[in-house]
Order: sequence, then structure tokens, then C-alpha cells
Amino acid sequence: MTTPPRIIRITTAPVSLKVLLNGQVNFLQRHNFHVLAVSADGKEVVDIVSQQVPHQVIPMTRAITPFQDLKCLIQLVRLIRSFKPHIVHTHTPKAGLLGMMAAFWCRVPIRMHTIAGLPLMEASGVKRRILKLTERITFFCAHRLYPNSFGLLDFIRKEFKVPSELINSPINPSSDHSKFKVIGNGSSNGIDTSYFSRTSELEQEAFQLRLKWRIPQESLVFGFVGRLVRDKGIVELVDAFRQIADTIEARLLLVGDFEHGLDPLPEATLDFLENDPRVIVPGFQQDVRPWLMMMDVFTFPSYREGFPNSVMQACSLEIPCIVSDINGCNEIIENQVNGIIVPAKESSSLLNAMKLLANNAELRTTFAQKSRTHLVANFDQNYLWNQLLEEYRVLLKLKCTDE
Repeated sequence: MTTPPRIIRITTAPVSLKVLLNGQVNFLQRHNFHVLAVSADGKEVVDIVSQQVPHQVIPMTRAITPFQDLKCLIQLVRLIRSFKPHIVHTHTPKAGLLGMMAAFWCRVPIRMHTIAGLPLMEASGVKRRILKLTERITFFCAHRLYPNSFGLLDFIRKEFKVPSELINSPINPSSDHSKFKVIGNGSSNGIDTSYFSRTSELEQEAFQLRLKWRIPQESLVFGFVGRLVRDKGIVELVDAFRQIADTIEARLLLVGDFEHGLDPLPEATLDFLENDPRVIVPGFQQDVRPWLMMMDVFTFPSYREGFPNSVMQACSLEIPCIVSDINGCNEIIENQVNGIIVPAKESSSLLNAMKLLANNAELRTTFAQKSRTHLVANFDQNYLWNQLLEEYRVLLKLKCTDE
């Protein structure tokens, strides 16, 4: 192909482009791809554009909004016809549905969708059936589908009864014509292990933050980074913390924003987080590194994930982790080797793990060291980016051969 391949990368919200796919578009630009980023409007758009990434606003929503979705679908069709991409690559459920439908309608040569968790995992009844139907539509319209963990791939295989010949995995390596495939060892973007590395400057920032928030030197800080919603396990984390904080000097640090729309926390949980002096909720932070390094134990009791960035970040910064036994988490953490895995939705199991690490500083140190070693070996960002680049090149070559 003599002209640079044109790619449209679509996410529902701009924060996904900025945070979850940080640096990936610039990497593709450096390798002679002409990339257009698409998402709804938001404060992150300014930062995306400042990185020399062309961006187009399509006002997509995360909720079920049929009339707005139809308007966005029409806008995406018009944009695709104007830009004439060789590849449309979508992320997040709503962007996947609308982006793949628009790309299918416009007969885009290569249609790719990355699956990073499925909302239907925690849905039931009519809502679950609707969500499953939308995923089926996305799957039908896409040429290639990329679950960002092997556990998620296995869930999709079982839930959607995917024939084995459509799965490309280490267990069943097949041709480049497989429809479902995990890139590298999992994750949507890998992790910059050089950026998420302990330094004396970051140690000092973390120390100053502990002083600012008046955390006693002997206090053990349990922490979390992410959206403060029910399906991240915040209710169970609060229940466990309330019990352990009655027996030891402890703090709970929750870095992220509350969401009061789709999956709000119960009033009792909100009341505790807003009024208990042992809880610190600083909101969303541009640079989470010093906040993570304030923590003695990183806790991530989420109900569902694709491949959680915050767990990788904590491991790379050598913070011992407790995670729930779900997709992604149980691929980053090996139980009792580089962290602790507990059943999701069980505050008692979470409490026991928190007590174990609270009472064993040597075990915390062992887990921390092994966590970074595992991250560097398996999930380094440059490795995943190059794997994705190779995937694009293979698909472009296949398309040129077909033509």
C-alpha cells in the first residue's frame, strides 16, 4: 500500500482515548498510519488534540438512548464516507455497536472491535437480553473481535456458543482468519513500565500527600483507583474496611469519581465515604502514581473487568494487591504468589485477605516485588503495541491479497 493506511479509532467517551489508550494513536502515527480519533465531547478532548491527534466529536452516550444513538449512527456513516478509512477499530460497548454498524453499512474493508469487559455479565432479565442482542449485532458487523483477556475470551466462547474454529488462542492456534483473538498476553494498551516505576521523586510526592491528608505514620492505607460505583466492589470494600479499621490504625483511599447515574452506590455506603474521617476521596487524579504509592495495599474487588489498568499500575509500582477472581485480575495476579485473589462480592473473604496483609509486612514486600517482575515480563506496553501493529499489517496485507 503506497499511501498511509487510514484508521478511525472510536470510543464512547474521550477519557477512554486519553487514559485507556494513552499513547497508542501516536505510536501508530509514527508508523505511517493516518489516524482519526472519535468520541463524545468532554474535557479530555483538549488533551487528545494537544497530542497532535485529529479528533472528531460524535455525541455518543453510555446509556440506552435510542433516538440519540440513531443520530450518532447517521453521523458516523457520514464521517466514514468522508474519511474513507481502511480500518475502523472500536472500543467500549456503545462505540462498538454504533461504530461497527456504520462501518458495516459503509463496507469498510477491515472492521475491528476490542472487547474490554461486558456489561451483560452483571445484568439480568430484559436488560441482559438487550445487552446480549447489542453485542451479537456488534459481533456480526465486525470482521475481527479482540477480547482483552483470555478469561473474557473464554466467557464469550461459552456465553455466545462460539465455534472453536473462530477462536485464535494458545490452546487452539488457528489461521489469521480467526474472528476472536487476544492480542499479546491481554490488556487493551499494556502498561508503560518505565513510567510506572518507583523513583525518589515519586516517593517524596507520596510522602507529602500522606502529610497533607494527615495520615499517621503507623497507619496502614488500603486503596482503590477507578470509578466509584457498585460493580467495582466498593460496597464490599467499605464493609471490609469498617471492620478492619476497628482493630488497627487504617485509612481507606479511593481515587476516582462517583457516578450517580448508571450504577450508583447505596446511600449508606455514600454516607460512610463522605463522613468518616478515616476515608480519603480526592476524586479523579491526572497522575495516579503518587496516590498509588501512598497505599500499603491495593484492593480491587470489582465484579467484572476486561483487563484492569489500575491493577497493572499498582503491580508495576510494587504495591501488593488483593483482587477479585474475575477476568483480567486473575491473569495479572497469581494467588499467593504475587498477590491475593478473593471471590467477588464476598466482603468476608476480602476482610480476611486485608487482615493477612495487614499483619504480615514481609508478605506484602514479597508480593510487591514479584508483581512488578511479572508485569514487566508479560504486559509491557511496547510489546503489546507492536503486536497490534503487526495485526494491522497482517490484516491490510490479507485485504490487499483478497482484492
